[in-house]
Amino acid sequence: MDDKNRKQRRAARSQGNLDTAAFLKVADKFIDVANRQNAQIKATDLHMAFLYAATRYSAYVANTILHVPNHEDFVKEMTLQFQEMLRQNLADPSLAKPTGG
Repeated sequence: MDDKNRKQRRAARSQGNLDTAAFLKVADKFIDVANRQNAQIKATDLHMAFLYAATRYSAYVANTILHVPNHEDFVKEMTLQFQEMLRQNLADPSLAKPTGG
């Protein structure tokens, strides 16, 4: 990695933009919360709570930040993204063995 790329990444992050590494780091923070909660809450209930929270926050962003004019188009796009992310994670061999409830 050269210094220019590093400086560009830092500048983008300072403006709230995430590169792949920063994106995954943020996602890992949510996973850490889920893992801690899993000590007291069944994973089957917990994953639904996280899904609800993700949809709630996505609706907030769609309505107040993006000002999405057509909710159904947004729902379709988000559904496609969810399906792709889920397929990628289901195929991840490091997730083959469950670690908790």
